[in-house]
Amino acid sequence: MSVRTTLRFSSAGTDCDAWHFPGEGDALSTTAGRPVVIMAHGLGGTKDSGLEPFATRLSQAGLDVLAFDYRGFGASDGSPRQQVSMEGQLADYRAAMAAAAALPGVDPQRLVLWGVSLAGGHVIAAGADRDDVAAVVALTPLVDGVAAGRHALASHSPSSLLRSTVAGVRSRAGRQPVMMPVVGRPGETAALTLPGLYEDYLALAGPTWVNEIDAAVGLELGGHRPGRLASRVRCPMLVQIADFDRSAPPRAAAKAAFKGRAEVRHYPCDHFDVWPGKDWFEPAVEHQVAFLTRHLAAATTGVDQNKNTF
Repeated sequence: MSVRTTLRFSSAGTDCDAWHFPGEGDALSTTAGRPVVIMAHGLGGTKDSGLEPFATRLSQAGLDVLAFDYRGFGASDGSPRQQVSMEGQLADYRAAMAAAAALPGVDPQRLVLWGVSLAGGHVIAAGADRDDVAAVVALTPLVDGVAAGRHALASHSPSSLLRSTVAGVRSRAGRQPVMMPVVGRPGETAALTLPGLYEDYLALAGPTWVNEIDAAVGLELGGHRPGRLASRVRCPMLVQIADFDRSAPPRAAAKAAFKGRAEVRHYPCDHFDVWPGKDWFEPAVEHQVAFLTRHLAAATTGVDQNKNTF
């Protein structure tokens, strides 16, 4: 079994921390090297909070994996801490792509973009108009902030949404950021407060994770619409949708998948039920391995398997 190593890479002058999982075997190798997965977490997440089981399974299938923390989160440098910037996170993702392409033994023309939740949208934006991206995997992706806001109205009280919005406006307008928990219990002021989410998130939380985020994240999400770029992704794409997702709107994900001519997998569960320890982790990761093996093996055989399944 391959052993992960830690490395650092620079994004706009800030060092980001990453784990490298070398691919095992030569099933997906060519003379140019192995494909490499760039893996990032969702809202407020850190690489030590549930990503390793996904990374391990993909590395066992023959792919190198680079899982990283955004600036200001986890083991990465950057200040202010715990502040989500869509532009900054996308820049970090692209910097991670460059770092992954430079790893020894990998094929820089076969990058695989892997993102979950908020990062499930980032991978669409990062993959648009690129010829060096061989595949995209978007797991329970948040692809439309406006749709997510409407989706939240169905399951949150108006008063709780108002409190979060007010905190976000205060943070954006003030000299110091206003912080709130990433996840809280129902009735509390936090980014995520639906029943069960507190327990689900904390079950994944690693040692570098901090239950705190700049309240302005809600204002950032309003302009987050990477689903519009899905038609510009040129490579095979897998979109994995939790049909009862209370956090990332399933319908918006399905629309983006249609635009991107993606293969779609549906799971009869909620947002966190595809994570390690949950019932739908195994189907989700098995579908990822099968999808990537099918499309990336084409490069080793010369067979055209780059047609998506609908």
